[in-house]
Amino acid sequence: MKTPFDSLSLDSFNALSVREQRMVQLVAALAVVVLLVGIFSLDRSVSHTQQRLTKKRADLTWMQSAAPEIALSAPPPAANGESLLVIVDRSARESGLASALAGSEPGANGALAVRLERAPFDSLIAWLARLAQQNGVSVDSANIEKSGAPGLVNAAIVLHAG
Repeated sequence: MKTPFDSLSLDSFNALSVREQRMVQLVAALAVVVLLVGIFSLDRSVSHTQQRLTKKRADLTWMQSAAPEIALSAPPPAANGESLLVIVDRSARESGLASALAGSEPGANGALAVRLERAPFDSLIAWLARLAQQNGVSVDSANIEKSGAPGLVNAAIVLHAG
């Protein structure tokens, strides 16, 4: 059985017209360029992924080493009799998140569900850390999603005093 590749030889190439030879050479050169670009792109992607993985592993190692110290630290004293709603509202304004507060609803056992829209992620995380450190407020649950704009998130957070 004869295949199309059986006729590929230097003699069959020389038998082509000059125009056909140039077309074959151009297609072969283009195929080599496409192959090289694909290999280069793949190599860059793998290298970037390895760098990210190394950084993530370093972050995890640091977090694991800091976890026992954080766990041993005593929780901060409760706020001066202020309600959780007042603490959250005041601290959000102080952190520049007042415009991102979309609503809050009291929950069971003194919890407060808070919704934020288009909040700067860094400010949100710093605010939650300040709430924990200064007021003893803990995060029971959090659902944080990107809001479309870089650095801005939508969040649904359940907070609990003490």
